Amino acid sequence: MKIIVINGSPRTNGITASILHSIESELISRGIDVEFFNLTDFDIGHCLGCCSCYKTGHCIIKDDADRLSEKIKHADGLVLGSPTYASNVSGLMKDFIDRGHFVIEQLLKDKYCITVATGENYGFKNTLKILDDLVIFSGGTISGHIALKAPFNSKEVLSEKMSNLIRKASCRVEVKKKNYFQNLYHNLIFSIGIKPFVMRKGKQYTGVIKGWADMQLMKGGNI
Repeated sequence: MKIIVINGSPRTNGITASILHSIESELISRGIDVEFFNLTDFDIGHCLGCCSCYKTGHCIIKDDADRLSEKIKHADGLVLGSPTYASNVSGLMKDFIDRGHFVIEQLLKDKYCITVATGENYGFKNTLKILDDLVIFSGGTISGHIALKAPFNSKEVLSEKMSNLIRKASCRVEVKKKNYFQNLYHNLIFSIGIKPFVMRKGKQYTGVIKGWADMQLMKGGNI
């Protein structure tokens, strides 16, 4: 297996990164090939809202966004982690979500994912929901999610409870454990919301339809 880990915090040694590195170590101990990336190391600009990627299959902005999405495309799973800013993901993570070809293009189809959110106040639960929704809407399976309320700049050692959550989530990734409720939820979202929307757009979304065909989301020439 190949798993991509993405740290959406601008702090490469903060509490979010610590949890992600613990997940990385657990996955490696299970014989899984892991690549760890800090978004601070990538040049990813703001989305321009031009929608040209839906027609062509790639972004007109020449930076690192497509390169990172391509790595995810060819992996078996993804671990996404973000601190909480204003009850939302970090700006770094939001830019990557906007540019990463996730939901419409179904980037996470059949991939096993772990989500991580940290924060000082109740808003960290909103951050976790944003990441969880992103995974399910993009066709992925949530193997586990971890939320930690911790003081800013905390260097606290991970608790035994947190370590157990990491082990359980990593085990579900390793065995590729399906979640039929999540799968049903995604199928409803895709068939009722995403698919009809794209089909109404027609030629404006040629790149998306071609991508779906490559992923075998189309049957008999139709989606």
